[in-house]
Amino acid sequence: MKKTNSQKLRLGSFVLIGTILFIAGVYLIGQRQDMFKKTFTLSSYFQNVNGLQKGNNVRYSGIDIGTVKNIVMINDSTIKVEMSIEEKILSHIKKNAIATIGSDGLVGNMIVNIVPGKGASEIIENEDIIASYSRIGTDDILNTLNTSSENAAILTSDLLKITNRITTGKGTIGVLINDTVMAQDLKQSIHNLKIASRGASHTIAELNSIVSSVKTEDNTILGMLLNDSISAGKLKTVVTNLEISSAEIETLLNNANAVVSDFNSSNGAYNYMVKDTSLVNSLKSTLKNINEGTDKFNQNMEALKHNFLTRGYFRKLERQEKKEVKTKE
Repeated sequence: MKKTNSQKLRLGSFVLIGTILFIAGVYLIGQRQDMFKKTFTLSSYFQNVNGLQKGNNVRYSGIDIGTVKNIVMINDSTIKVEMSIEEKILSHIKKNAIATIGSDGLVGNMIVNIVPGKGASEIIENEDIIASYSRIGTDDILNTLNTSSENAAILTSDLLKITNRITTGKGTIGVLINDTVMAQDLKQSIHNLKIASRGASHTIAELNSIVSSVKTEDNTILGMLLNDSISAGKLKTVVTNLEISSAEIETLLNNANAVVSDFNSSNGAYNYMVKDTSLVNSLKSTLKNINEGTDKFNQNMEALKHNFLTRGYFRKLERQEKKEVKTKE
């Protein structure tokens, strides 16, 4: 069966529309994957990519500028992320820029955010590597919140135990709160401290007044010594004289000690009399003989007084002594 012109026209239109749609689809897909744009490669190293995948967007200051080209595991703690960046944005990114991994909204896909660095720097070039900053992930935040909640629960339990002990009167704080006698004693102690503080203040005021009077009055000894320069000079002279006298006395004592030492060490009469025992014995014997002779002489005199030949003489001497005594009286 021959085809009509209308059927041929319909077929041609369908093929043309299909071709146009195919080309548009390829273009759109290529446009999304940067197949028809001039790009350059930029890399950064991370410790954790938090689920980042190939094809995820790359943003600079909130603007989409490229996609994630490749993710390579370097070692157990380092991951290299290669990014395909539009060449027209090249002049805006500096070498001190910092790459971070975040999420597109609360539950969106992971993306790479590039933020400008501080200070001046050179324009970035193809195949350059920029610094990275690992933000705290959601899992880390949840773990931290879990730990914080556990610590809060433990703290609440401990506070509840402390509160129960205080309300039941246990422990020092519980006794202070519930024991009225101790509260009164504490109140009395504080009152006594206030009284002691007032007494100390009064004493300090009196001391200040005494010091002021000493500084201003000259009729006291201390005030005179502090304010009268003449008296101070005299006192200084007296002290100087005392020092001189003390030095002279010390000199005399040294000389006396030297003399005594000379006496002890020399062979003179003093040393002979002090240390010679034979001379001492002779002196003792002589004194004994003198005492015995004196006793015998007294006995002989007493005998002469009673002798009939000489007692008249002694009686005459006694009468003369009595007359002399009366005359003196």
